[in-house]
Amino acid sequence: MSALPTATVVVCVYTEKRWFDIKAAVDSVLDQDVTPLETIVVVDHNERLRERAEREFGPLGVVVVANDKKQGLSGARNTAVELASGEVVVFLDDDAAARPGWLHALLAPYEDPDVIGVGGVAHPKWPDGRPRTLPGAAPGDPNATGELDWVVGCTYTGQPTERAEMRNLMGCNMSLRAEVFTRVGGFAEDMGRIGKNPLGCEETELCIRARQAYAADGRNPRILFEPRAAVDHRVSDDRVSWRYLLRRGWAEGISKAAVSKVVGTGDSLSTESSYTMKVLPAGVIREAKERNAASAAAIVACFGVTAAGYVRGRLPGATAHVRLPAGRNTGA
Repeated sequence: MSALPTATVVVCVYTEKRWFDIKAAVDSVLDQDVTPLETIVVVDHNERLRERAEREFGPLGVVVVANDKKQGLSGARNTAVELASGEVVVFLDDDAAARPGWLHALLAPYEDPDVIGVGGVAHPKWPDGRPRTLPGAAPGDPNATGELDWVVGCTYTGQPTERAEMRNLMGCNMSLRAEVFTRVGGFAEDMGRIGKNPLGCEETELCIRARQAYAADGRNPRILFEPRAAVDHRVSDDRVSWRYLLRRGWAEGISKAAVSKVVGTGDSLSTESSYTMKVLPAGVIREAKERNAASAAAIVACFGVTAAGYVRGRLPGATAHVRLPAGRNTGA
């Protein structure tokens, strides 16, 4: 087997309220059996947090920088991409801790030159067990998935359990070849999370845009899901409430509409069709049989509000602000 590609690991942060999560995320990178070329912590428009991170992580060899672009997760990621020296850029959320072997598992598939991106599993760390609002077939298993776990940024039922190709990566645990950003530009800064704003889908849009660009060049781009690359993603108390479930579903619908606008409806909803027709009904039936009325209702309600958000987002002017970044070398 050839040598692993060099990697830049990026952790984007924005609030001191997550300090212990941030420290756990950075420590989990430094504890990997594969040493990244560099680890970059990008602080999103918070000078006090930047100074604290510099004091804590600078002596460990971690590069700490301020987001010099538009406030939000996409701008912070783009700041890191411009600084990254690795052949692969790896993104880990500030409230996620990588398990042993994570980085090696993410990098190994790049031996295939057609692979342009690799993502892994995110296991939810619940505040007090799996909640009724986010049901699953095995609520007592910490590594099990639920139909709505995407709501809290985790791997959900219906995703592969073995290495497989997929449409897009999940933001809290993903990697892309650095050349992808040179070819198609960075994350769309008009999408993506800003503080607690749950709008997203910038990873989906970028992956689809990259695949389309490489295919137009006559190449066969592959984006892989690698379950052996695992992280534990902490779920805060406020994200297991009905209010957050409905708010997140609405935001997802609007975000998907924005993606549809810029990359086309067919590509933007290809994964959701199977999920909607197979995974969600099975979850509702299971919860109804087990007399978990609240959990069955959560699945139905989340689907309904997400669909409503999508319809709202497709209305004239709803996503008119969304613009795509230009590739820095479109001839690559």
